[in-house]
Amino acid sequence: MVPEFLLQIKDFISQPWPWWVAGPMIALIMFLLLWFGKEFGISANFRVMCAADGAGDFADFFKFDWQSQGWNLMVALGAMFGGYLAAHYFLSADGDIAHISQATVESLKGIGFQYEQGEVPLVPEFYSWEALFTLQGLLVIVLGGFLVGFGARYAGGCTSGHAISGLSALQLPSLIAVIGFFMGGLLMTHLFFPLIFH
Repeated sequence: MVPEFLLQIKDFISQPWPWWVAGPMIALIMFLLLWFGKEFGISANFRVMCAADGAGDFADFFKFDWQSQGWNLMVALGAMFGGYLAAHYFLSADGDIAHISQATVESLKGIGFQYEQGEVPLVPEFYSWEALFTLQGLLVIVLGGFLVGFGARYAGGCTSGHAISGLSALQLPSLIAVIGFFMGGLLMTHLFFPLIFH
């Protein structure tokens, strides 16, 4: 039997945390990274993994001291496995589902997607193997995935690298990149996405 105080700790940790708790925690992490001369970013780990696998033999872009970036790879792996363990074994309550706002559901229905909230989280139908081999699926999943990956590397980092780490270091290129991220997201949501699926 699980002690009562452990259940109370679990309930406390698994509740939604307000911005005034999460924000300062992120700021503290950024301060520590700056203090130790480190820069955080998830997409940089793809370069680290490629360099560790010997990609430097084929392209100069991967010729760097990848071992010095091992800590960043551990952060990414910890986030991935920690999230999985928390969701499946420690912090998930029975019946937890992915909650999507009603406005988003109505917006999806407006362009032809059938999405209903239920006991099991549903994913819009274009994220499936069948949809992958359609023109719309290729555009959204394959071309979109390529553009996200290429764009992150071309911009010198992803949203976490620029918006969290770069902006906290007051880097102008990060501000430009973040403005580009937001503009691209707005254009995709309000212009391209409806055009592709109408």
